[in-house]
Amino acid sequence: MKSRLVNYILTGMILLSTKVYADPIYLDYQASTPVDPRVLESMLPYFTKEFGNPHSTTHIYGIRAHEAIEEARNEVARVINADPQEIIFTSGATEANNLAILGTCRALKKKGKSEVISVTTEHKSVLEPLKALEKEGFKIIILPVQKNGIIKIDDLKKALSSKTALVSVMAANNEIGVLQPIQEIAKLSHKHGALFHTDAAQAFGKIPLDVKKDEIDLLSLSGHKIYGPKGGGALYIRKDIAIVPICYGGGQEKGVRPGTVPTPLCVGLGKASKIAQEELLSESKRLLALRNKMLQLLQNNLPGVIVNGDLNERLPGNLNLSFSGVDSKPLLSSLGDIAVSVGSACTSDTTELSYVIRALDPEGTLPPATVRLSVGRFTTEHDINQAASEIITAVKSLREKDPKGGSRSCRPGDIEELKF
Repeated sequence: MKSRLVNYILTGMILLSTKVYADPIYLDYQASTPVDPRVLESMLPYFTKEFGNPHSTTHIYGIRAHEAIEEARNEVARVINADPQEIIFTSGATEANNLAILGTCRALKKKGKSEVISVTTEHKSVLEPLKALEKEGFKIIILPVQKNGIIKIDDLKKALSSKTALVSVMAANNEIGVLQPIQEIAKLSHKHGALFHTDAAQAFGKIPLDVKKDEIDLLSLSGHKIYGPKGGGALYIRKDIAIVPICYGGGQEKGVRPGTVPTPLCVGLGKASKIAQEELLSESKRLLALRNKMLQLLQNNLPGVIVNGDLNERLPGNLNLSFSGVDSKPLLSSLGDIAVSVGSACTSDTTELSYVIRALDPEGTLPPATVRLSVGRFTTEHDINQAASEIITAVKSLREKDPKGGSRSCRPGDIEELKF
């Protein structure tokens, strides 16, 4: 009896001391996506039953793994209208970007091509390899963007020369969701004898991409942006392009990217690619409606809501907003029930200083409180209504508490500068 009473009391104490927290509404789909249950189901056998090394094709275990990888390669290729043999599996878009930029430029340097052109709003996995190339003697030209986040084609025309090895411009920006005119950029690059690479990590499976029609020479993509597994990505390399490996090993993936190819990750990426292609149009329409509803709710109930970047040439699920009269840190602290990312900040104790927002606003006139809201496959209309309500309440409350809050614009010295 005593023992039973003690157990009862202990159980009660544990229950009383345990708080049940509901997960916040997830509006950060551009950072990462959950693995789609259909994708997970396709992957599971390759962790256990179909565990063979795909390069051990002398027996059935290796053959089945090899066949699964080739089917995944086909699925990825279909999304961008490529030949499956032009797809090289990587660990993600970061590795693909490094391989595309370092590999092609080092190969072309022997031909007197010593210049590379990119854009100030590119992902760090593009900008950092460019810094490495600069140390190797390459001239790096970084183009500015307009206030809407899109480059001026005239700036590219002036920058191109017979020495240009590569032009690298992302298809869709990871912070502001803005779409660059990649077809026009590619055609212009080719007129000057340069190759064109695009970081399509955010665009792949979300907007139509056709490497032939768009004249893309190299394209990077990532699985975890399209409801696939983290650690799986790919690089499209047009079949007639020479590329120097950036690491060496057993010669897998045509000697371009050595190492045992991870069957489960490739299978997951293939399945995610297939689903994305099949649902692209319907999903884009749904996400656009949710995004527009969020923006309408915020603008109808709050003054001083600024959309960063072009609203039309934009991923359907992206919003990047600045709120006047509010500082970033208190705003983020007030949004505990919503998972979002910061787009720009002025103070060092906030989560991130955004060079992307700085590029849109070189004069430093934007309010410091900037938030990226990205909706996705599992976002509901209820999520939008609830998140909008919380943002509106938080911004109004902060403005009432501190009428001068957020009046400090982001000065050039407050935000990380890109130097080449």
